Amino acid sequence: MAKITIKDVAREAGVSISTVSNALNDVDVLSPETKAHILKVAQRLNYVPNLNGKLLKSGTTKMLGFFTTSVSGPYFYKLVESMSRQCDRLGYGLNVFVTKDKQVIMSNILGRRVDGVIIYEELGIDEQDIIAMKKDKIKAVFLDRVLEDEGMGSIIFDSYESGYEATKYLISLGHKRIAYISGVDTMFDSVQRKEGYLAALREYQLPVEEDFILQGYFEEDSTYNAVKSYLRLHPARVPDAFLAGNDISAMGCIQALKSYGYEVPQDVSVMGFDDIDIAPYYSPPLTTVRNQIARQGMLAIDHLVRMIQDKEQGSAQKLQGELVVRGSSHVKLERKDRK
Repeated sequence: MAKITIKDVAREAGVSISTVSNALNDVDVLSPETKAHILKVAQRLNYVPNLNGKLLKSGTTKMLGFFTTSVSGPYFYKLVESMSRQCDRLGYGLNVFVTKDKQVIMSNILGRRVDGVIIYEELGIDEQDIIAMKKDKIKAVFLDRVLEDEGMGSIIFDSYESGYEATKYLISLGHKRIAYISGVDTMFDSVQRKEGYLAALREYQLPVEEDFILQGYFEEDSTYNAVKSYLRLHPARVPDAFLAGNDISAMGCIQALKSYGYEVPQDVSVMGFDDIDIAPYYSPPLTTVRNQIARQGMLAIDHLVRMIQDKEQGSAQKLQGELVVRGSSHVKLERKDRK
């Protein structure tokens, strides 16, 4: 069946093409009866307006783009859900682009497929790409770096401070051998949390041991394997506590410790980041840093739309984390390490 066009709607409704266009675009020149008649005909015919045609005329798509290399895991689920809801409230749609191909990313950004973009780390967007975006007056909000420019801003977590405060909390429990489970070394939040962890150790004159920094890639399975490997190789040097780069990693760490007969938190404290939905119900309930994920998504959309509408310039905003103490952390007790 041939696609229904605006000409078909005009012929069926007995009016001109321009009259149909006015009705569909809510131009206030028609009587309510005429407008209602045309919209009813369009609906009956299942007419879908040509977005490309509207774009050529208006220069806008009423669509925003979120560019990322992954949408797996609780963080992205909550982030995308929050952004989608806020787009809906503001009259925009949200396109989610999941790709590691920078050429595809830049083609979509510079090709004006969307009115503005939200960008997450690991995409390889470098300084030259940002210069090209500025030259084309692309409005953008970054979730992976601090950027403040006329048409570009950022909404990020204060991950350095959170990493620092989380480590200080574990030190306050009497833990002196604190391991860190890193995420992805190229990602902003992972790097910042690790830097905060190291800063707290230095401040309290605790040793920074290379072996105590494990790679978990923000994944439960990878963390589980990394912690098990460490316990197998260093049975006499088990940390007092593990600070994991996110809650999923903390859960993988707990499972690895349990598999070697360690009890959490009686033998080893474990702490994560994000406060995902399952954290209070895990066994044991997870001590963590609550990040304002939904708020990050909402603010990113708000800021982007206001830049698109020329109502504000780009700015950088840091969201503070909140320490949430639950059952996976405990004051240090004497412990016999497994041989």
